[in-house]
Amino acid sequence: MRESAVMQKLPPYLFARIEKKIDEARQQGLDVINLGIGDPDQPTPEHILAAMAEAIYQRANHQYPSSVGLLRYREAVARWYQNRFGVELDPQTEVVSLLGSKEGIAHISFACMNPGDVNLVPDPGYPVYGIATQLAGGIAHIMPLKEENGYLPLLEDIPSRMAQTACLMFINYPNNPTGAVADIGFYQQVVEFARSYDILVCHDAAYSELVYDGYAAPSFLQTPGAKEVGVEFHSLSKTYNMTGWRIGWMAGNRNAVEVMGRFKSNIDSGIFQAIQYAGIAALEGSHDDVAGLQKMYRERRDVAVKGMCELGWSFRPPRGSFYMWVKVPRGYTSAEYCEFILDKARVIITPGNGYGQYGEGYFRVALTVDAARIKEALTRIRSVS
Repeated sequence: MRESAVMQKLPPYLFARIEKKIDEARQQGLDVINLGIGDPDQPTPEHILAAMAEAIYQRANHQYPSSVGLLRYREAVARWYQNRFGVELDPQTEVVSLLGSKEGIAHISFACMNPGDVNLVPDPGYPVYGIATQLAGGIAHIMPLKEENGYLPLLEDIPSRMAQTACLMFINYPNNPTGAVADIGFYQQVVEFARSYDILVCHDAAYSELVYDGYAAPSFLQTPGAKEVGVEFHSLSKTYNMTGWRIGWMAGNRNAVEVMGRFKSNIDSGIFQAIQYAGIAALEGSHDDVAGLQKMYRERRDVAVKGMCELGWSFRPPRGSFYMWVKVPRGYTSAEYCEFILDKARVIITPGNGYGQYGEGYFRVALTVDAARIKEALTRIRSVS
C-alpha cells in the first residue's frame, strides 16, 4: 500500500500515544491515574438521555439527516447564543451542525484554503489547528502564546508578509492547554486585524461554560464586526459531558457557514437526528447541571492548586477550562518529566511540547478525575520528587 507524502510527515496524534501508554501500563496490572486526556468523567445529564431515548424510536430519525443539521437544532443553537451572549444568529444561514467541533476545526482548512496558503496557528495550542493546516497542504505560521503576555498572541508581532497571505487565524479561549482567558478588548483587536488583512477568524470556544471565580467567558461573536470576519466553533462535549456523542456547531460569518455546509454535504451525511434532539434538550433544558459542573471543577482545581503549591510547582490557576498548565522542574524536558512521572508514580500528565514548540518546559494536567484521585496523584508525585 502507498502512503501519501503528507501522511508520511504526520506524527501519531498526541492523545493516541497517551492512550497507548495507558493501555500498556494497565496490561501490566498497574493502577494508573490519568490526568492526561480532557475527557469528562461525569455522566451525560438525565434529561438529555431521556430525549435521546425517545428520539431513537421515531422512524423519521432512522433516515439520512441533513448535512447542515436539523433546522430545529440550529434554532436551539441560535436561541442559546441569544440567551447566553446576546448574539443574534440566523439559524438558516449562520449556523451549521458539526460532528463535534473537532471535525469542523479540521475541515475549515480544507474548505477555505488552497495548497500553499498560510494559517495563523497558536502555539501552544490544540494540535488539530496545525495538523489540519498541514493535511490541507497549507503552511502554519506560529503565533507564540507566552506566559508574560497572558497566553495571548501579540498580533503586532505577526510579519506583514505573513498576514497578507494568511487565510485563517485560529484562537481559543478559555484556552487549551493553558487555561488562559480573553476579553472583548482582545477580540476587538483580532477583528480589526482580520479586517485589515482579509483573514477568517476561527474561534474555538469549547470551554466557554467551564469558568470560575465569577468570570463569564464572552463569545467572540459578541464583538462588533465579528460576524463579518469570523466564525465560532462550539461543542456540547465539555458543557454537557457528551464527548462521545459527537455533536457541535460552527456559527457566524454566513459565507463561511455556507462553504462549510457545502463541504460537509460532499463528505459526510450529518449527525444522527436522535442525537440532534438530545442536543436540543441540552441547549434548551435546565442549566443546573452546568452550574454543578463549574462547582465541581472549581473544587478540583482548588485541590490541585493546593497540592501543586506544596510541590513547589510554578503555574497560574486557571479561570477557565479544566486544565492546569505547569512548568516542569529544573533539569527535565517536558517529555522526560512526563515519562518519569508515569514510570515512577503511575500518573499520566501531558508533555507541553505535544502542543507545540512553545509548550516545551511545561506539562498539562486535566482535572477529569475526582478530587480524591487528584490528591492521590499528587501524593504519588511527591513521593518520587
